[in-house]
Amino acid sequence: MFPALYRDFSGWENFRKTPFFPREICGNAFLLDFPMGIEIERKFLVANDDWRPLIQQSLPCRQGYLGVKGKGSIRVRMLGTRGFLTLKGPRIRLSRAEFEYPIPLADAEELLASFCHYDAIAKIRHQVFWEGKIWEIDEFLQQNSGLVLAEVELESENQPLSLPGWVGKEVSFDYRYFNANLAKHPFTTWRA
Repeated sequence: MFPALYRDFSGWENFRKTPFFPREICGNAFLLDFPMGIEIERKFLVANDDWRPLIQQSLPCRQGYLGVKGKGSIRVRMLGTRGFLTLKGPRIRLSRAEFEYPIPLADAEELLASFCHYDAIAKIRHQVFWEGKIWEIDEFLQQNSGLVLAEVELESENQPLSLPGWVGKEVSFDYRYFNANLAKHPFTTWRA
């Protein structure tokens, strides 16, 4: 059913995580031998445009959800010219399990067109470096137009974080701003 999940996974120690190129997998072990990926992320509203001169890269992004339940979600994403299938576990404070697999772009397009429960989210994902951290700033389009969020991944939940002046209110625990919720309840439909 999901052939990418049953590939060879030995050599996991050679993973590298970069802002737009998820973990690379090589070798010949089974999925059950593969260590769980953990995402630790904080999310903020963006207060102003002072981040724009700091942009290092911008990519168009479309993503949709094949399934969302209390135990997690299955997301398909097109980021630039690459496709990804991502499984995310339930969120516990700032952390959750995350498994992300590259898939052919044509497969991502078909999954978005035919299998998602709600309309795909459209956004531009900008990459900004600030005091040694990579910030991803999502400028939402279409039904979520007007919403701009900044996310930063951490190594631990207690890691100190210097906040740039363009960051506003933290929304890490506000489910309205989770992408899976924005697909179901777009920002433009919220009441003021």
